[in-house]
Amino acid sequence: MDKNRTILLVEDEAVISIALARSIKNFGYEVVTVNNGERAVKACIENDSINFVLMDLDLGAGMQGPEAAVEILKFRDLPVVFLTSHSGQKMVESVLGISHYGYVMKNTGDFLLKSSIEMAFQLFDAHEKVKASEAKFKSIIELAPDAIILGNSVGIITGANERASELSGYSYDELIGESIQLLFTEEERNRVPLRYDLLKQGLVVRNDRILTRKDGSTVFIGMNTKMMPDGTYQAFIRDMSERKVAEDKLASEKERLAVTLRSIGDGVITTDTDCNIVIMNKIAEELTGWSLNDAAGKPLSDVFNIIDEASRLRCENPAEIVLQTGSITEIDNNTILISRDGVERIISDSGAPIKDNNNSISGVVIVFRDMTEKRKLLDAVQQTDRLNSLGVLAGGIAHDFNNLLSGIFGYIEMARLKSTSDKVVIDYLDKAFTVFDRARGLTRQLLTFSKGGLPVRKTGEISKLIKDSAAFALSGSNISCEYEIDDELRLCDFDEHQIAQVVDNIVINAKQAMPLGGTILVSVKNYYNKLYLNPILRNGDYIRVSISDTGIGIPQDHLKRIFDPFFTTKQQGNGLGLATCYSIIKKHDGLIEAKSAPGMGSEFIIYLPASEKEIDSTLYSVSAGFEGSGKILVMDDEAFICDISMEMLKLLGYSSAEAADGEEALARLAKAVEDGEPFDGVILDLTIPGGMGGRDTLTGIRKLYGDIPVFASSGFSEDPIISKPQDYGFTGSIRKPYRKDELAELLGKFVIGKN
Repeated sequence: MDKNRTILLVEDEAVISIALARSIKNFGYEVVTVNNGERAVKACIENDSINFVLMDLDLGAGMQGPEAAVEILKFRDLPVVFLTSHSGQKMVESVLGISHYGYVMKNTGDFLLKSSIEMAFQLFDAHEKVKASEAKFKSIIELAPDAIILGNSVGIITGANERASELSGYSYDELIGESIQLLFTEEERNRVPLRYDLLKQGLVVRNDRILTRKDGSTVFIGMNTKMMPDGTYQAFIRDMSERKVAEDKLASEKERLAVTLRSIGDGVITTDTDCNIVIMNKIAEELTGWSLNDAAGKPLSDVFNIIDEASRLRCENPAEIVLQTGSITEIDNNTILISRDGVERIISDSGAPIKDNNNSISGVVIVFRDMTEKRKLLDAVQQTDRLNSLGVLAGGIAHDFNNLLSGIFGYIEMARLKSTSDKVVIDYLDKAFTVFDRARGLTRQLLTFSKGGLPVRKTGEISKLIKDSAAFALSGSNISCEYEIDDELRLCDFDEHQIAQVVDNIVINAKQAMPLGGTILVSVKNYYNKLYLNPILRNGDYIRVSISDTGIGIPQDHLKRIFDPFFTTKQQGNGLGLATCYSIIKKHDGLIEAKSAPGMGSEFIIYLPASEKEIDSTLYSVSAGFEGSGKILVMDDEAFICDISMEMLKLLGYSSAEAADGEEALARLAKAVEDGEPFDGVILDLTIPGGMGGRDTLTGIRKLYGDIPVFASSGFSEDPIISKPQDYGFTGSIRKPYRKDELAELLGKFVIGKN
């Protein structure tokens, strides 16, 4: 071993570097040491005497060992051996694709280190010799014609041309008199026999072989042999190394193409000029349901089955379009791909011609992408936009309508409370309250589309509410209901009135879809979402509620519109039921989806975020004989609402006063304090057209009167004050229109006993 060589040692730990450098010098080598990847690259570029690199894999901060090796090999053809403290798969993976001559574990002793260095030098020298030999061999191929060898009947060489000598490495004199077997090893003769028996039959024997040259190197050849009439034979030998290299390169290119196609996130199919499939990548296999083995050679239209989303008619073959136009073709986005197993996916795709070196079209490439989830996202955004537009109108209508309901049914309630003898009148008034509940329910549906109407959420176990709501909706029907509920179901933050409304709407729809009876399956499960499962939802824990029926199903053209406001197929429907469900679930930070097909029933799936909170056990209710005490100020711009509220307060045992706006309310509060008869609570309407509203009035009250109970009241508000009054400084809230018992419950929590 020639020790007149210089080794570059790359090690960032000084103690290890010094020890290794000392050992390498003791082996008889020169040593250059650096402590990071950047300096290693620079040293190899600037110092021509370096002819070996011993590189630590982990170089701390900056360029790591594998990265530095890649950069060095761009400029110098040097043997690289890696140093490492850890063995295993991770270490192997870190140097994949990098030309190197092995690994040396640190602290394994000088013997292994020395052996590794010497072995790497030997391998490198051997590789260099092989390279030199290959270069020489290629020059011979470029200059010489085919080799020709003549032989007698038993295979003894009797003549050879100069190319034969050049090809085999033997001189003419060395070839003459030797058997043709001289050029082929025993292993090669067993692999491809010389077949003298076929030659004696007068046949031409054609085969490819590996010829072993005199120096031991080998040549891949094509050999044609023929026995002459006189019993001698002629062998024409052509060096096929270039063809072999080309075949290997072609195989390598095919493999590289296959790897590239497998890595592409879109489906890719290539065809020939007859529109028959040649190549499919993995994504194309998944989307079409066909494997390449099954699809290869088949017409594209048999595998790539696409139809128009609206008309359901078969689309024109995209490969034929490309071949006709000779240009890139974009396919309509409203295209459905039907897979081999019948699954339908919305796709976008394009086709382009494949051209050879002569610019002639040799085939077509089709690239397509699954747009189903993206379409869902776009539909969800459009659905939200439609609901927001409707919300502007709905909010205003709900606010004014609720104020009117407050007056109408407030006076009816007062009349009911004053009516004690006339049973007919009492019956009529009680029926009026039934209409009141329906009218209030309608305005609440409208509010779900507005910027207000946010859910008043409480932490609880949702399965009981779902079961009760479903049972109530099915009471008296011929529909059975089955339940699948997780034993350890997570808690959820929800507005029980709104969620009950969602379940009620869905179950009623299911009941109407099964006029002859049937079964509804309600499933309530814990669910953890990841983006690849449902990209519309954030990652995290959810409650997954599924309500499925065995009814008539929903046509596909209706399915994508069922959550639109006012869309209905019922003669007496208003089209707000499922739109309300959509809006409620969205405002609960959840998602609602529908799956259905005609004759196959329907399934509605709801995702609600799971809660990390505990159940709030603090509850308050008022008894039928409730009687409060104290003095309440009512602020509202509608005089009849003030009148009704004060009548209710009087019946509940409170004294009261009214104010039309914030300025008057603050003045009345100040006067009451001055008179020594302060108010015990204040009810503020949030919206006062042209005057100071409840929120601004609250600011003044808190500055002057501290923690006096103040309640927000509104038929509609763009602020979420009604849902979370404490977040904005209010003591509580009440939605208009409200009844006496609701007012009693609110005041009973905070005002009773204050006076």
